[in-house]
Amino acid sequence: MATATPGSTVAGAVKEHPRAWTAVVTVVGYALVIGTLYLGLPIYPEIGLGTVNLLSHAIALINSVTVVLLLAGYYWVRTGQIRKHRIAMMAAFSLIVVFLVLYLLKTGGGGRKDFVGPGLAYGGYLAMLGIHILLSILSVPLVVYNVTIGLTHDDDEIPDTHRRVGKVAVAVWSVSLTLGVAAYVLLNHVYSYEFVRAGAALVAL
Repeated sequence: MATATPGSTVAGAVKEHPRAWTAVVTVVGYALVIGTLYLGLPIYPEIGLGTVNLLSHAIALINSVTVVLLLAGYYWVRTGQIRKHRIAMMAAFSLIVVFLVLYLLKTGGGGRKDFVGPGLAYGGYLAMLGIHILLSILSVPLVVYNVTIGLTHDDDEIPDTHRRVGKVAVAVWSVSLTLGVAAYVLLNHVYSYEFVRAGAALVAL
């Protein structure tokens, strides 16, 4: 993969300062999500429950495919198949960008769905959802950093930090996505929910 001459372009600056770039992208991402969920950013078209459900199904599918890509990418890098690894990881990152767009539209333009079920199931659902959200927050800088390194460095330039961070990123990201899909199944297919229009505090997949 061709890379820019360090310092000569924006891409070169990103290559020289991947941690700074990661920090900027992470803060912007967090701000967009927080603004959508808790501040009611007026940038989304209003959508109904039918569209919210459709987006929920699409998001669950996207997250499931992303987990498969992450595990395949990890396997391929472990077996020295670097080109396949790059393709899988970039596909996974591209899907997560699509997920973010759909998720923000679903919650910002539609609303959230509160879990309705027995107490024990509700406790398990909240625990699962809480861990999913926490790991999602933790995974953002890890993923952005490793994608930045992968996009701006040739194979023979990849630093050791890419490998170390990558192991953690794949684990954290995969578990987060898996728990998110499990929460989706409980909320949409096992138990029931109460639909609350956009603007409430805690959102669910």
